[in-house]
Amino acid sequence: MAAAPARARADYDYLIKLLLIGDSGVGKSCLLLRFSDGSFTTSFITTIGIDFKIRTIELDGKRIKLQIWDTAGQERFRTITTAYYRGAMGILLVYDVTDEASFNNIRNWIRNIEQHASDNVNKILVGNKADMDESKRAVPTSKGQALADEYGIKFFETSAKTNMNVEEVFFSIARDIKQRLADTDSRAEVIYQLFSLCPLFFLFVRDMQVLFFFEKLNFFQCVPTKYMKKNNR
Repeated sequence: MAAAPARARADYDYLIKLLLIGDSGVGKSCLLLRFSDGSFTTSFITTIGIDFKIRTIELDGKRIKLQIWDTAGQERFRTITTAYYRGAMGILLVYDVTDEASFNNIRNWIRNIEQHASDNVNKILVGNKADMDESKRAVPTSKGQALADEYGIKFFETSAKTNMNVEEVFFSIARDIKQRLADTDSRAEVIYQLFSLCPLFFLFVRDMQVLFFFEKLNFFQCVPTKYMKKNNR
């Protein structure tokens, strides 16, 4: 009997799931279309629930497959969209520089992230429609930067129409996530080596009551399951 064919090798080194969130009409879908397809349309069609695109990029010699989810900004779709927060590795918070209300709502979107997304999710603030005439601008660049600084996240102003900073913002968050994943891989390798050399080290650590310290560093996400059995005390 012929041997089963070997499983095809993945055509990427990292798979990264990104989420675009923000009020309706700020240009999330236009940013996604510009980045994924290199196109722009002035037609405004409200996203119904959720949509996504895929694009594979090269970063520092690695192939990164980006799965980018575009969420509806309307309140009636909020239950649907928040279900996608948990699996997101990076979130782009988008507002319209000509719409101050969309900027003020960024704090509400961040609260949603804190409630529904993973603690270590990467975030980036995006002020879209920066190509608009200055007379129509409602949110100064300095105000956007100040908000980003307050939350300790990066900030970009973009224009889906002119393609200003669109590549840069997606590449920036992808690079930060890739680095985080690479650091996690390196840490996991160290821990596997440690436990392969001395499995009893885990028991010693737990008995010395420093388990909390290791958990805060997420070490035990990388520990083999067979060492994670609890003592019945």
